[in-house]
Amino acid sequence: MLLQIDLQAEEPIYTQIMHQVIEAIAKQELKPGDDLPSVRSLASDIGINFHTVNKAYQLLKQEGYILIHRQKGVVIHPDGVERATEAFYAKLRKKVRPLIAESICKSVTKAEWERICATIYEEIEPEEEQ
Repeated sequence: MLLQIDLQAEEPIYTQIMHQVIEAIAKQELKPGDDLPSVRSLASDIGINFHTVNKAYQLLKQEGYILIHRQKGVVIHPDGVERATEAFYAKLRKKVRPLIAESICKSVTKAEWERICATIYEEIEPEEEQ
């Protein structure tokens, strides 16, 4: 798994790891049951503290994206990711709300916002197999 970590970014490294793993699952680059590197291996590959990777993995585990086995290692959840619940929609609204408010302050129109969201969605959504 190839991660693009920006050590100078405002976003914490553990968040970058989480977001990239989730995006890889969304794009079906990582599939249920696929192995991920161990905490120590990934930390060594990236050149960061293993506690940072451990934090990302623990949060991914909490949210149901991965399983961590002492003997088998780290794997993408074999049953796949559970479908969106009302709690997820509440979390989504809470995260998007400040971005929309900031966009309105900067005169981004609703149409522009929808176009940006649609473009990003299409970039991430996996291609239909034919």
